[in-house]
Amino acid sequence: MTIYPSLRYHDVRAAIDWLAEAYGLTELAAHADAENVIVHAELSGFGGIVMLGAEPEGGDPRFGSHAGHGWNYLSTDDVDGLHERAVAAGATIVRELQDTDYGSREFSSRDPEGNIWSFGTYAP
Repeated sequence: MTIYPSLRYHDVRAAIDWLAEAYGLTELAAHADAENVIVHAELSGFGGIVMLGAEPEGGDPRFGSHAGHGWNYLSTDDVDGLHERAVAAGATIVRELQDTDYGSREFSSRDPEGNIWSFGTYAP
C-alpha cells in the first residue's frame, strides 16, 4: 500500500506555483478540464507525492468542502533552510521553529488557502 495525501484548492495553479516556491515541491502533472481549471495535479518532494484537486463551487456533493482543511507532515534534514524559504515566500508560520522533547526540529506553516504544512527532522 502507498499513501498519497490529497488536498483541495480553489486555485490549483496558484497553489502549485506557491508550493514550489515556498517548499520546493516539483510539479509532475497537471490535468485541466474544458474550462482550463486544473482538476488534478501531482507534486513531488520529500520522497513522496501529494495530489491536488480543484474545489468545486459550493464543495463536492459527496464529501463537502475541503479547501484549506488539509494537514501534512513532511520529514527533511534541512528544517532551518526550509523555514527560511517558507518565510521568504510569505508563508504564515503557525508553529515557530523549535526543538521537541522527542528529538525533532520542527515548524508548521499555513499555505495561502489555509492548509497546514508541518516539517521536521522526525522520520517515522
